[in-house]
Amino acid sequence: MRTVTFEERIRAEIHNFSGLLGLYADDLRGNVIALNADEPFESASCIKVFILAELYRRIAEGSVAPDQLLSCGEEHFVVGSGILRCLESGVTLRVKDFATLMIVVSDNIATNLLIDFLGIDAINATCRALGFPNTVLHNRIDFARFDKLGTTTPREYGEFFGKISRNELWSAEACEDMRGMFKDQKYNTLLTKGLPQYFLDAENTGDEELFFVSSKSGSMDACRNDGGIVSTPYGNYVVAIFTKDFKDSLYYQDHESFRFGSRVSRLLFDQYLTLEGRFR
Repeated sequence: MRTVTFEERIRAEIHNFSGLLGLYADDLRGNVIALNADEPFESASCIKVFILAELYRRIAEGSVAPDQLLSCGEEHFVVGSGILRCLESGVTLRVKDFATLMIVVSDNIATNLLIDFLGIDAINATCRALGFPNTVLHNRIDFARFDKLGTTTPREYGEFFGKISRNELWSAEACEDMRGMFKDQKYNTLLTKGLPQYFLDAENTGDEELFFVSSKSGSMDACRNDGGIVSTPYGNYVVAIFTKDFKDSLYYQDHESFRFGSRVSRLLFDQYLTLEGRFR
């Protein structure tokens, strides 16, 4: 009797998606699920995790202090996500505070400040040094001048979070700091929309927090992406789900990328729990 593979179940689930979906998932026990995992995708705000990596590299080597003060000015202003655009120009914060805004609320002004502070060439050099040759920051965020922000692949994005999960990026303390930021990230619909919400709401249910997602998403007209670490009582797994070439460029919570991507996320979640910490 022919069996249906897990990959076939995923392909069947996304059969009616109008675009292309890329997937990389690793149970961190030697089992990887991949679909279009080496396909280049526009990163959108997902590129911000690599900016964060370069900042923490500088902190680890001692050339930047996390409490170093920086000020944002008119040259950093850009529309889009974040809170700094609602404040007066000239806000002064610690460099780590700007990094937190960049990740947790995907603040574009904080991102531009950190790109200027760290340098595009240095950020891209760190991507290459980490073994991510297809991950590139092309430009600072300026929608009037550039329609391209960054490029990455689901595999490289997932492998980045694998390093974070295994405390392999700079130091265990650095990884713990970054995981905390990713856990507080506010825009994780693609990964969490289809998961049992009871498990993700320990604050209101009163149960022990056993399940949580630490991720960074990114959306532009050309893409809807998310990736990170899913923590469960059986351990952690890494997932990156990227989409492009879909018909509808509008932004809303029931976009087909979120609907189909969240179904894939739920399949992975159920498989991992059923096999008590493995995909196979």
